[in-house]
Amino acid sequence: MSVRSALAAPAAAHALAQQAATASYGLTPERVWASTAALLALVGALLGALALTSFAGRVRVGNGRAPAIAAMAAGLVSVVNGGLVVVTADGGPGTGNGIVGGFVAVVIGLIAMALARLALIRARRAA
Repeated sequence: MSVRSALAAPAAAHALAQQAATASYGLTPERVWASTAALLALVGALLGALALTSFAGRVRVGNGRAPAIAAMAAGLVSVVNGGLVVVTADGGPGTGNGIVGGFVAVVIGLIAMALARLALIRARRAA
């Protein structure tokens, strides 16, 4: 074994380790996908809360069914996308696969769907 090959192997491993470390802290496509799904879930939860307060008589937003249906759709889309991010992630948190954002999207999306369902139940009672 020559001295040159003995010195080249650790240097190559170090360079690969540095590339992997910098990639995990950057903005990866998986993180963008998960963040977009979480943001859509947040919009859905806000729409669900708006529709719910509309039926409580505090805020008037037409008949209130449109924001509830939009919240249900946004929640469903974010749950599906967040679930896909979680299923396709190769590693755990901090690997750049967006798994934390995927879990956040699923949880907030379920909250948005629950708020929308409550608003739709109140709309049926009011009609």
